[in-house]
Parts: sequence; C-alpha cells; structure tokens
Amino acid sequence: MLKDEDRIFTNLYGMHDRTLQGAKKRGHWDGTAGILGKGRDWIIDEMKASGLRGRGGAGFPTGLKWSFMPKESDGRPAYLVINADESEPATCKDREIMRHDPHTLIEGALIASFAMGAHTSYIYIRGEYIREREALQAAIDEAYDAGMIGKNACGSGWDFDLYLHHGAGAYICGEETSLLESLEGKKGMPRMKPPFPAGAGLYGCPTTVNNVESIAVVPTILRRGASWFSGFGRKNNSGTKLMGLTGHVNTPSVFEEEMSLSVREIIEKHGGGIRGGWDNLKAIIPGGASCPILPKDKLEDAIFDFDWMRENQSSFGTGCMIVMDQNTDVVKAVWRLSKFFKHESCGQCTPCREGTGWMMRVMDRLVRGEAEVEEIDMLLDVTKQVEGHTICALGDAAAWPIQGLIRHFREEIEDRIKAKKTGRMGAMAAE
Repeated sequence: MLKDEDRIFTNLYGMHDRTLQGAKKRGHWDGTAGILGKGRDWIIDEMKASGLRGRGGAGFPTGLKWSFMPKESDGRPAYLVINADESEPATCKDREIMRHDPHTLIEGALIASFAMGAHTSYIYIRGEYIREREALQAAIDEAYDAGMIGKNACGSGWDFDLYLHHGAGAYICGEETSLLESLEGKKGMPRMKPPFPAGAGLYGCPTTVNNVESIAVVPTILRRGASWFSGFGRKNNSGTKLMGLTGHVNTPSVFEEEMSLSVREIIEKHGGGIRGGWDNLKAIIPGGASCPILPKDKLEDAIFDFDWMRENQSSFGTGCMIVMDQNTDVVKAVWRLSKFFKHESCGQCTPCREGTGWMMRVMDRLVRGEAEVEEIDMLLDVTKQVEGHTICALGDAAAWPIQGLIRHFREEIEDRIKAKKTGRMGAMAAE
C-alpha cells in the first residue's frame, strides 16, 4: 500500500490551499529551472526509465511517445496538447487534479513542452467541467504573474505559453486527433493515421497529445528520480496511479495508489468493501465504460494493472472501476453503455455509425427478452465487424462491453429470452 510520503497528489481532496503559494509549500515548483537545465535528452531518458505509461487509458509509454517528436525544428513550431476531455463514463480522476492540485499540471506542462521543444501548450478541457476550468485558469494566471510560465519561464531562459481551451461536451473529442480537429475550430472527427500527430498534428505541426495525469506526475518523477517511481508495481506496470471506485461499494472514492495491487485489496481498502460483502460481488468494469466486463470468478486473484487486464480479455483503461453487486441487471447495464456509444459516434465511419445503432437496438430487445437465442451470436458477429474497422477506437469501445457480456453472461441472456417465451422465470432471470 502507498505511504503518504510517496503520494504525488498531496491535495487530491481539496483540504489544503490550491494556490501557487500552497503548491510551493507542498514541494511543487521546487527547482524547476534546474530540471530544465539538465536538458531535453535527460528529461526524456528519465521518463523512459520511470516506466510511466499513458494515464488516459491506452497505456502507451510516455517517454517513448515524447521521443517521437523531431529533435531539430524544420521551421514549424511544436506543440504539447493536454487532453483534459475526461468523458469516459465512470472516470473522474483528472478533474480532481484540475480542481484541487492544478499547479502539478501547469509545472508538468512546462517541463514536458521543454522536453519536446514546444514553446506552446494547449489544455483541451471537457465542456461540462465549468468549475475545473475556473480553478485551472486562475492557477494559470497566477503562474504567469509569478513568472513561472511566460517569457523566460522560471528564469530558465525558455519561453512558454499555456492556453486553456473549453470543449463543447463531445465524447469523441477525447480521441487525440478529434481533439486536434476541434482545437483547430473544425468538427470533432478523428483523422486518419498516418500521419501521426508527432509528424503532423495541430495546424500540421509536430504535436504530442498527453493525458492530464500523465503530465501532472512528471515534475515529481524528475525530482524524486525514475527509480523511485519504477519501484512501484510490476515490471512494465510501474508507478502510482489515480484510481476511482464507483458503483456498489460502501465508500466510492478517488485515490492515489500503487499499480499492481489486487482488485480485492483495492475494493476492500478504498471502497470499504462491496455492499453485502465480497460474496455479493457480481462483476466489475475495470477502467471506464469501454473495458469489457469481468465476472466475480475472474476476480478472486485479479491484479489491477495494464498487463493482467489485457491478458484476461479486458482493459485497465483509466483505472476507474465500476463495481456491480448481485442485484445488478448486467444486460441492462451493457445496453445503457451501448446507448451511450451510439449517441457519441461521430458518424464518419460506416461500421461505427451503423453498427453502434444496430447493436443498441439488438440490446434493447435482449434486455426485454424479446429476441431469439440465435441473435446472441449474430450480435457477437456484428461486434467483430465493427471492431478494428474504424478510424478511431470508438467502434472498438462500443463492441467490447457487448463482447464481455456475451463471453461471461450468455446464460443470463438466454434465460431471459426463454423466460419471456414460456412465461416462466428461469433461475438466472429471477435474480
């Protein structure tokens, strides 16, 4: 379990002063110019050594991503874009950084931009985050006034500008290329890759898009050393991470914890256990709505990190877990997610535009038991036709919850159909 002195986010719950003065008292903005003085290569090598993987869901190694940026400018400016469009259902961790510890993000933006040769950074914040935007903007203004960012940031000789851009509440704009399109003032629709943003991103210039948490942890990692950070968690899953628990736990919460603890330990310690006890657990969705559901029998010795979840046909995602007890109608829960993905599809790719609606309509009937048993396999087949056939991952995100449902809860769906046909409740349907 993580000790208090190892926490990166020391004001996660807003108990302390979130201003620049408060942040400095807690050790932020300490020797920032000295970190920049060590040079771009040192920062990137240290980030690679720390083992930090992207905290937005995909888990791509952060240091490696930074190293894709061109070493020498060809005359085009470079940009860092910070993805604060936290729209994945059940995910609520980055907002705590922006509300209560915004200076971690601002200092991280300065260091990361310097490491990639970018003089300008944009934070793209979710349309619904009004108070978070106000807190973040106030912190940015403070940092400018104190000379921490702007001309000769922190006295380092590096000029750095940071802009906050408010989105309009579209889930698709959390995808990095849609975010760039939206930032340019166009419709939020994903771009084809290649070119990747590191080659041609914002305004056709070299760009890196990183999650809020991935950037906010950077200053502390560089101050305390890569080996400190990589000392937490299993190999390739290192570090501390903001996680969330929501659903049928006794104390839903957002907290910072080390990677690779067991799912059970996290639920018991931070969630106060499942309501009705561990045996009342039915399933979890590990890290946001797009991660396939995992039933209780898979969770007895489950490890909460990227690799274990991938090996067990799910995904760690953002690390914000939805917990469901035995009272949950999982078919209805997945139907609700399929409704969400249908609503948020941008409509650019046919498999996603048509497929998300089709999958939702079949789920509509499955919830009510008004389908044929054969349609379960037909639905699975359609998810495979959508998955991997779209420009961005929204098609995959719509397919995976349904695949997880059919993989683990097929009996429950079949029971419901049979009960509807015969007018008798089966054992599963009666629950």
